[in-house]
Amino acid sequence: MILVLNAGSSSLKIEVFDEALRSVISGRVTNLGTTGELRLGDKTRAVEARDHAQALDMMLAALREAGYPLTAFAAAAHRIVHGGAVMTAPARLRPPVIATIESVIPLAPLHNPNNLAGVYALQKLAPDLPQYCSFGTAFHATNPEVATRYAIPQVHHDAGIRRYGFHGLSYANMVAEFGDTLPDHLLAFHLGNGASLCAIHKGKSIATSMGYSPLSGLTMGTRSGDIDGAAVLRMSKSLGEDETDRMLNKTSGLQALAGENNMKTLLERTDDAAKFAVEHFCYWAARHAGSAIVAMGGLDAVAFTGGIGENAGPVRDRIMELLACFGTVPVHVIVADEEKQIARDALALIAQGR
Repeated sequence: MILVLNAGSSSLKIEVFDEALRSVISGRVTNLGTTGELRLGDKTRAVEARDHAQALDMMLAALREAGYPLTAFAAAAHRIVHGGAVMTAPARLRPPVIATIESVIPLAPLHNPNNLAGVYALQKLAPDLPQYCSFGTAFHATNPEVATRYAIPQVHHDAGIRRYGFHGLSYANMVAEFGDTLPDHLLAFHLGNGASLCAIHKGKSIATSMGYSPLSGLTMGTRSGDIDGAAVLRMSKSLGEDETDRMLNKTSGLQALAGENNMKTLLERTDDAAKFAVEHFCYWAARHAGSAIVAMGGLDAVAFTGGIGENAGPVRDRIMELLACFGTVPVHVIVADEEKQIARDALALIAQGR
């Protein structure tokens, strides 16, 4: 069995998969640093975990009580948000790989340190257990340079300012779920509180809407999506850099347009602000989609995943209505499952003897 870990800023999520990629059990520890809860399967109890190490210790104890001791696992596998330009494929977490992940922390200062916290904690508790990782950026490593390069001086490009793209594990899982039926030109939408799209040509990412950070591209739950850099500079002069960053990531998007970032609630509302917010979300998804279709040279099918993509039929319908100019194509809904992709990657590396 494979133990998949996803260490967030204030939580630790786990899921166990067998060798056939069937989910065996899942759980999480919430509110690290204060009173939270530990949930494993259908059991929940209040806990206080000061950090990821203690949360993992509690979770492993709960797994052991449920009949899943550490000795039952062939390996552990982790989600790492950012692999930079170097880590472009899943890898075993040996010292050089860990050092590389540490070196790109400046590219994901809010995510990679938390992801690594889970790695460090498990190293101490189970030093002999092989650990693997999958990167949220790696799927987009196949984008051509013309798609990833900003038109900025070389010195800044060399410092890492380029398009990376995110939600890669979700898109990789989508490709795997299609299997032999994968269309040659697939327009893929990952729509949730964070939203992006990807042009997938013959199973490879050719272009994606997110860039240097997850802020760019589509209108999102609390992120603005694309915005002119000059506007950001002007707001930064007024608000300061930190507050501008917080505003663009935490209080923009649907939240700014309608005072709510829950798409289900917005679709139930009948006021003009809610209707406009939904239309803004769909319009910009479709508008960015036109760019993606050009990038991959055609359109054979569209696939939706993510909380909104899977559950908001009116949003899917409106986006497809806006894309009708490209002709009628099949529409697919794929369940988002990053954890399954992480387990799939680890099992593949184990099979290769790596």
